[in-house]
Amino acid sequence: MFEAMIDPTAGTGAGSGATALAGRPVDLRGRTVGLLANTKRNAEELLDAVGALLTADHGTAALVRRKKLSITDPVPADILAELVETCDVVVVGVGDCGSCSASAVADGLALEAAGVPAVVICSDAFRVSADAWRRCRAAPATRTSPPRTRSPRSTATACASAPASRCPRSSAR
Repeated sequence: MFEAMIDPTAGTGAGSGATALAGRPVDLRGRTVGLLANTKRNAEELLDAVGALLTADHGTAALVRRKKLSITDPVPADILAELVETCDVVVVGVGDCGSCSASAVADGLALEAAGVPAVVICSDAFRVSADAWRRCRAAPATRTSPPRTRSPRSTATACASAPASRCPRSSAR
């Protein structure tokens, strides 16, 4: 296990304090959900499926789909600003390697810091590194939700920061 995690992307002010989490909506009915994909294979398809489930099961009003140009770079400022302006919550994905998992968590924390609740989807194999990155950025503990379906290659796990008591589906788990 790691004794320390070094942030190779740290700029001035990185690590200067904990990332405050955004308030959570009671439910998603009538809300706009952002889907932020990176360039990982099938990330857009996975997020489209998540969006379809959120619309069918939770009544989301609209989906805003955006794609980063790099799996390792932070979300571009213009895309971040648009998601903050137009979305009630954002789903970020997909973390399926060390650097893209860290980048996905960083993007989720950037959205949280801007006041938009975020969920980051990472494969089970990289959950430990995603959690280490979150701790490196001094973010509060996350709750890991079990996947709805399992893929043959990996199990998608949503690392949501909402406490179980505030999750509308927590009673069904």
